[in-house]
Amino acid sequence: MTADSIRRPDWRSTAHQASTLGPQRIVCLTEEPTEWLYLLGEERRIVGISGYTVRPPRAREEKPKVSAFLSAKIDKIVALRPDCVIGFSDLQADIASQLVRKGIQVTIFNQRSVAEIFSMMYQLAAMVGQAQRGLALIQAMQGRLLAIEQAAAGLKRRPRVYFEEWYDPHISAIAWVSEVIGIAGGDDCFPELAAKALGKERIIADGAEIVRRNPDIILGSWCGRKFRPDHVRTRAGWENVNAVKTGQLFEIKSAEILQPGPAALTDGVEQIHRIIMAWGALHD
Repeated sequence: MTADSIRRPDWRSTAHQASTLGPQRIVCLTEEPTEWLYLLGEERRIVGISGYTVRPPRAREEKPKVSAFLSAKIDKIVALRPDCVIGFSDLQADIASQLVRKGIQVTIFNQRSVAEIFSMMYQLAAMVGQAQRGLALIQAMQGRLLAIEQAAAGLKRRPRVYFEEWYDPHISAIAWVSEVIGIAGGDDCFPELAAKALGKERIIADGAEIVRRNPDIILGSWCGRKFRPDHVRTRAGWENVNAVKTGQLFEIKSAEILQPGPAALTDGVEQIHRIIMAWGALHD
């Protein structure tokens, strides 16, 4: 193969065409960049998605599925000729390294907080020439979060909230989830664990400690498995936990809170806020 035979974009033809700048064929290894690109109106750029993608629903019908979370169909991704693959965190480092060795550009974000989620969203919007639209959408989300926070300030007492990401062993909320609970009007029962990036670092080895902290509300989001309130109610020693006694056991679907992207900052926080405000009305 000669240098002349390698097809490269002509910078002269794109210098004044913003729509053709940035990656044109994107593979998303997780759900949040897919949802964000659809919200930006740039879904045409997506050529492959994660098999776990459910937001937006049409993405599953329109885009080929090329990865799980910790694994990916490398050959299938290469065949799609992406000019950028977008992934999340060190957990996808092995996938990223395989693709880089194939000569593919890979961008790995590592957003773990609300501020970092907004930063990721702005950077991705800029990458596809939609910085202004991205900023407008972000500012609208931030405005709604402030309104939720202000409404929650009217609560006479903030409920203690235990968020369970997994049940055996018990795993508590990651940073952005803990922050969202706070914005919505609650106090995370295990704030000291929220800063831990990995699930294994947020394990609560002794369930009696959850009982001792006596949450007023229990939110379950079992990493894609359906949350079962009866499973919680029948745990030994949990019968006197406030949330169990008053039936304050709720599921937040994983796609709406455990994806560090738009869903958590819109649908996720709205659901949690409604639950907390309803609890507040009962204790007014």
